[in-house]
Amino acid sequence: MSFRPLHDRVLVRRIKESEKTSGGIIIPDTAKEKPQEGEVIAVGNGARGDDNQLIPLDVKQGDRILFGKWSGTEVTINGEELLIIKESDILGVIDATVSLSKAA
Repeated sequence: MSFRPLHDRVLVRRIKESEKTSGGIIIPDTAKEKPQEGEVIAVGNGARGDDNQLIPLDVKQGDRILFGKWSGTEVTINGEELLIIKESDILGVIDATVSLSKAA
C-alpha cells in the first residue's frame, strides 16, 4: 500500500535514539521519550494561499527534520509506526554534515 499525505501534511518516520547514555547507562523503554527527529517519507502537494495559489512545501522526501514533542498523529502503515504532521509543526531541516546533541 502506498500513502501520500494531503495538502501541507508530511509523513515522517521517527529516528530512534541511542539506548545508552554517553556514560554507558542503559535507558529502559519506560523512561525513554519519543524522538523528536525523523526522516520525511512522503509530502503532500502543498497548501492553498489566500489567492488560491498552491504554495509548495519546503521539505522533501528524504530530509531529516526536527519537530515538536507533541506534534502530529501517529499511524500504522504496512506494520510500521509513522507520524503525520503539518509542515508548520516542523522546526527545521537537519543538515547531514551537522551532528545534534541533546542539552543536559
